[in-house]
Parts: sequence; C-alpha cells; structure tokens
Amino acid sequence: MALPSAPSTLWSVSLLTVLFAAVVHSNIIFDDDPLQPVTSDETVSVGGTVTLTCRVPESDNSSLQWSNTAQQTLYFGEKRALRDNRIQLHRSTPTELSITIAEVQLSDEGEYTCSIFTMPVRTARATVTVLGVPGEPQILGFENAVPEGGKVTLTCTSTGSKPPARLRWYRGDQELEGRPDVVESVPDDPTYNVSSELTLEVSRSDDKALITCAVDHPSLAPGDKRSERALQVLYSPDVRITPESNLPREGEKFHLQCVGNGNPEPTSYRWEKKDGELPPLAKADGAFLRFEMLNKSDNGVYLCEASNGIGDSVGEYTLLVQDPTAMSTSSGVDHAVIGGVVAVIVFILLCLLIVLGRYLIRHKGTYLTHEAKGSDDAPDADTAIINAEGGHSGAEDKKEYFI
Repeated sequence: MALPSAPSTLWSVSLLTVLFAAVVHSNIIFDDDPLQPVTSDETVSVGGTVTLTCRVPESDNSSLQWSNTAQQTLYFGEKRALRDNRIQLHRSTPTELSITIAEVQLSDEGEYTCSIFTMPVRTARATVTVLGVPGEPQILGFENAVPEGGKVTLTCTSTGSKPPARLRWYRGDQELEGRPDVVESVPDDPTYNVSSELTLEVSRSDDKALITCAVDHPSLAPGDKRSERALQVLYSPDVRITPESNLPREGEKFHLQCVGNGNPEPTSYRWEKKDGELPPLAKADGAFLRFEMLNKSDNGVYLCEASNGIGDSVGEYTLLVQDPTAMSTSSGVDHAVIGGVVAVIVFILLCLLIVLGRYLIRHKGTYLTHEAKGSDDAPDADTAIINAEGGHSGAEDKKEYFI
C-alpha cells in the first residue's frame, strides 16, 4: 500500500482544521439560535404525573414535536400521534409544546426528544427519572418476649425502592444505630429490596418501649412510611407493701396488700413476720394479709415474697398499732386549720370592739363638756346646775330680748 504524498497529507490536515472550526462556529450559533428548543430533566415517582415542556425563544411557525424513548411521536403540535390515554396535551402555542404523562411507570423512564421542523431540524432532549416508591417496612424479631439482660435482634425490610431506600431505627424519639443496610436487586426489575438489622440488650425499662423502623427515600416525605412494634421484656417483680390506712388502730379490721410490679404479674405470694410467726388473727390471702382485729401485739415488721416464674423479690412493712382514740394525721391538720381560722375571727372581733369603745368614750366626753358650759361663773352649786340645765334657753332669751 502506497503512502500518501506530503501535499495530500497537508491537504487532509487543513480540511480537518476547517471542519473543526466550522463545528466550533456552529456550536456558537447553536447556543444563540432563537429557534433552538429548550427542555428540562424531570423526576417523578411511580404512579405520579410528569409534565414535559419544550420552548423556543422565537417562532417561525414551525411545528414542535415530542417523541418518547423509543422515538415514537407522542404529539405533533396539537395533534395526538400515539394512542395512550395517559399522555395528554397540556399547552400548545407557537413557542411552546407541553404534555403530561399520568400514572407513570418504571418503563416510562428514559430520554424524551423535542424537535422543531425547521431547516435543519433542531432537537433537545429531556431525561425522565422514575423513582420506585418503597413498600411499607416490615419488622421481624418480636415473636417472643426477651428476659431482662438478654439480647434481641430485629430485622426491618422494605421492597420496591429505586434508588435503594435507607432504613432508620428509633426507640421513641431517639435514633438507634443498626447494621449497614443490605441492598439486593430484584431480578428482571430495576428496583431494590433493602433490609437492616438492630441488636438490643434489654432491661426492664425497655418493656413496652416502641421500636420504629422508618424508610428514608426521595419519593417520600419524612415519616410517610414507618412501622413500630412494642418490646416485651420479662423481669422479676419489684415488690412493695401498701396498708389499708395510715392509722391502724387497736380493735379494728385491717389488711396489707403485696403489690408486685413484674412481667408477667406475680403468681404466688408468701407472707411472714420478721423475727416471729404470723399473729393468730392474721390470715394470708394471696396478695393480702388480713387482720380480723388488730392488737398491739401485732406490731412488727412484715415481709411479702412475690414470684412470677422469672424471679422473686421481697418487700417489707412496719406495722405500729395505735390506740383506738388516736386521731388521723389528716384529721389533726383539719382541726388545726379550723382552730387557726377561729382565732383570726376572734382577734378581728376584739380589735373592732376596742376601736368602737374608744370612739364612744371620746364622743361622750365631748357631750358632757358642752353641757357644763356656763356653769363656771356661777356663785354656788345650785346656780351652776340651773345655768347648766337652762344655759341655752337663757342665751336664746337674751338674744330675743336684744332683737
């Protein structure tokens, strides 16, 4: 094979240079072309509706056209070209062609083309991304209750997501750290199945605690899809003894109740008196210890042992029998309040009496002083009395005489 001559090679290089310059120049014109259609990429979830819009800055009365991923014409101007009722015309003007695709499926994903039939034909492309909506999360591992101090492993699974969903664990409002998600692709399907595991060491405080698995995905709002289950923790009883009243009095009936807070509830109780035997008139009745008639000889410390099959625990109560005349603490408080109110009322009344007495004494002295006026100049006692009794009338007589 003969090699090309030097002039021929130079001519080829020159031709390539000219073509490259033309392409560059063409791109510059292309970017500023007023008839070049413009589109945008869209993202939609399965079952949703997507709108594809194609616009041109200016119109030369050429028609716009949308084609699907298989290059089948969907709309040519206002005319439907493909018989698919999911695809509808949204807007058609000389500078815009918009269509909608409803009930979007995963198969609708791909690159759509908008064309304007000028010379030459101009095109623009829009990529539609379809999100596979994850299924409701399912939690496994709650089948059996867990003894206190044991471990439980929970598994959460969600199917049908695209891209793969992320799973999050919560105990109440607190986020927990589970193992990394396991992502599995679905054969002959563009979606994924995702699973996550969470291992917890439980205590009695975890009994009835809500454990939540939530799905995090672009197609969902926060909290849209979540599943929650309550833990069941088995633990021994926490025992306390409650009396019938706070003032057990001699000669009265009385009982103590053994309250065992455990899971499951206690099934057996055992009563005893510390440093001695139960009194003859005290009868154990399951969770109750009943006294038919209290006696001061019943005083002492009583113990109750409760068992629920997981474990047992003991509570204690000190019984101190009071005299029959003893008043309850609440009654004493009531009487003290009543006595205080009465004392205040008596004090207020005494103050009012003192003020009223002083007022009366002061006005009585003033009255006597006015009655004795005119008797100071009398020569003897009889004349003073006469002047005191009739001083006013005399003055009036003098006043009338003067007039």
